[in-house]
Amino acid sequence: MKYALRELIRFRFELYESFRIAIEQVMQHKTRAALTALGVMIGVLAVTLMGTAVGGIDKGFNDSLALFGKDVFYVGRWPWADVGSDWRYYRRRPRFDFDDAQRINQIIAQTPDSVLEMAVSRDDRYRTVRFEKNSIEGTRIVGTSSTYPLVSPMELDEGRFFSEHEDASGTRVVVLGYDVAEVLFPSVSPIGKNVVIHNQPFEVVGILARQGSFMGMFSMDEVVVVPQKASPSARWDHRDVDIMIKMREGADKNAAYSEIEGAVRRVRGLMPEADNDFEINRTELIEAQLGPVKQGVTVAGLFITGLSLFVGAIGIMNITFVAVRERTKEIGTRRAIGAPRRAILTQFLVEAVFICLIGGAVGLGFSYILQELGKNIMPMFPLVFSWKLMLIAVCASVATGILSGFAPALAASRLDPAEALRHD
Repeated sequence: MKYALRELIRFRFELYESFRIAIEQVMQHKTRAALTALGVMIGVLAVTLMGTAVGGIDKGFNDSLALFGKDVFYVGRWPWADVGSDWRYYRRRPRFDFDDAQRINQIIAQTPDSVLEMAVSRDDRYRTVRFEKNSIEGTRIVGTSSTYPLVSPMELDEGRFFSEHEDASGTRVVVLGYDVAEVLFPSVSPIGKNVVIHNQPFEVVGILARQGSFMGMFSMDEVVVVPQKASPSARWDHRDVDIMIKMREGADKNAAYSEIEGAVRRVRGLMPEADNDFEINRTELIEAQLGPVKQGVTVAGLFITGLSLFVGAIGIMNITFVAVRERTKEIGTRRAIGAPRRAILTQFLVEAVFICLIGGAVGLGFSYILQELGKNIMPMFPLVFSWKLMLIAVCASVATGILSGFAPALAASRLDPAEALRHD
């Protein structure tokens, strides 16, 4: 026990001396230390920036899926996937209309212990929206019912949503998306004003809160919502309606899917042996399609960062071998006066790790600055710089120092004292 305690105290002293010598060597050879740390700095910079980007992709992906609602199913003619040459098959499927959602709601109400909450119809058209001299072309016009807020994750920033009476009567009222309101009404409140959609005036009754964009590809705020009977496509026989069906909180998704399938087949009047002539889409389909893309980005990032750290480690190993050669007499002297091999090994390992930590700290500083600049340049892309990422960078720096410094340190510890003292 006393021997073990004595060895521990001795090792602590050796570690302290190794840190002191490492600091002295860095101060004496500032340029060489800076160039040695440069490789690690670039490697850590690559690690943190790639981790920030991957974390941002994950956050953006999850935030984008939340815009669709993870407890909402979308029933329509088309699947959320590339149908390739089969597009004619899906195009020939019968369309849904606004009344189909009401029929599904009746089935839900008649189903004991239903895991479904509500069905809401929705159709999309793209039209120009104008207010006086301001206009936005290609704005997405959503025609839906007054119950739309109950199945959609959207929130109101100002005003109200249209009422059941306005929905039933087809009153020309509109709820503007955040970006639409900012463009059409840059300096005044839109509430109570009239905008023109498809040559028809619509009174603005509400403004949606900012929702953001889906994976940075299209904005969810460039939208206006109107009662379904007032929709530009309400009088068209060939309108294409989707039905959003929300399941009850805590319900099993597979059970909800099965119930939806049965309800829609009843509405369609399909025989038991007939195939489905509709699709039930959910966010898992998007996850399945984009998952390989995320994995590919992660693998590519790991390869790039690993290569950067490998190059930095080679540079540190080379410089450490040079330092061992330059200080051979010093090593011989220390060994001759009784320094154990462990002390020599620890000394050069600590020096390599110390230089790597300097490079890692500088790399972290630069990556934080670049991340802040990225937030200002690309505010729509969520960058995630966390303490976990900092911990990974520090661990990577230490690991690089140990791996790159071990071989030179081991060579130094194995030098014969007599041969080392005769070294010129």
